[in-house]
Amino acid sequence: MLDTLITSKTRIKLLLKFFLNSKTSSYLRNLESEFGESTNSIRLELNKFEEAGLLSTSTSGNKKLFKANIKHPMFSDIQNILMKYTGLDKIVEQVIVKLGNVESVYLVGELAKGLDSPIIDLILVGDINKAYLLNLTEKTERLIHKKVRFVTFSATEFEQQKTKLLEQPHIEILN
Repeated sequence: MLDTLITSKTRIKLLLKFFLNSKTSSYLRNLESEFGESTNSIRLELNKFEEAGLLSTSTSGNKKLFKANIKHPMFSDIQNILMKYTGLDKIVEQVIVKLGNVESVYLVGELAKGLDSPIIDLILVGDINKAYLLNLTEKTERLIHKKVRFVTFSATEFEQQKTKLLEQPHIEILN
């Protein structure tokens, strides 16, 4: 659906990269290798976003670092659209809210890096009924047309492994 409204695949990749996880920042050359596209096409889109105030920049030597401007009035609207596009909104509505004893949820994997993916990887922390979770997940997968993978931890297990688990890019969905 989003690709019907926004015809530039590079623009969609940049929106996912910076607005799905607002803590993400990147240089042009990093984006080039990550997206597998020319620096020129990426630079054009980055400049448009910067001119619109959607991205903020800083410099380090001769490198320009891009990051989402979370103070932009449309930031939360864009982020909500991307949550719907990726299916994360349905996961929150259909799965996480109905589980009850969930203490926190983290999105990890490709989506947390800002890359579109047919798989949604989650870390769930709490006292979770895995059979019920599996049932809800299967229903949600049919609804969003994406595969949902998850790993569950008790609060104690998570605290013991938190540093290792969260050293990869992640987005805290629920806390």
